[in-house]
Amino acid sequence: MAYKEEDFLQISGLQHFQFCRRQWALIYLEQLWHENLRTVEGDILHQKAHDASQWEHRGDRVVLRDLRVFSARLGISGACDVVEFIKSENGIPLSGQEGTFQPFPVEYKRGSPRDDHANHLQVCAQAMCLEEMLGCDIPQGALYYGEIRRREIVPFTPELRKEVETALADMHSLYQRGHTPKVRPSKSCNACSLKELCLPKLMKKKSVAQYLQSHMEELP
Repeated sequence: MAYKEEDFLQISGLQHFQFCRRQWALIYLEQLWHENLRTVEGDILHQKAHDASQWEHRGDRVVLRDLRVFSARLGISGACDVVEFIKSENGIPLSGQEGTFQPFPVEYKRGSPRDDHANHLQVCAQAMCLEEMLGCDIPQGALYYGEIRRREIVPFTPELRKEVETALADMHSLYQRGHTPKVRPSKSCNACSLKELCLPKLMKKKSVAQYLQSHMEELP
């Protein structure tokens, strides 16, 4: 099965979906967003990752920033913060470069490593897009955490790839139905940038969009 381009979902939505399905739906279905310190710092870190010339040479590797990727099989598109192409006999050729290179995606995050696999799913999905586009195998990538200024190597195991595919299938199903999941309060709610928009105590039966619309209609 191949998705049409108009049905592609954003790769970045994977981490939101893994963190909280309702948060993902509020952002990508109901088009709601709210900045807080974490999101602003994250935006600044990503701007720095993308603020460079298109190609950068570092020894045996070529660094490409803000690389647009997609997968018709998975129905997703987005951009990689950084893809390092490391010289390797088992790699792929690059236009204008001598030799062959192994792609190695790197996703930038503002905080520190988390207990869940949300960030791992995102960078793995990027790798799966690159594999489809370039016709190669990518065994691993990395997450760079701004708070600790260190990389975490992420092996793209069969289990992680399956988790990506399962999550995306669920995302496509919810998106096609236009369904926003009901509130499931947890301790993670306190760290959510949409806490003030989610309204968990009020939104057990209706969407935030419906709630806001009803109150707008009451205004004189």
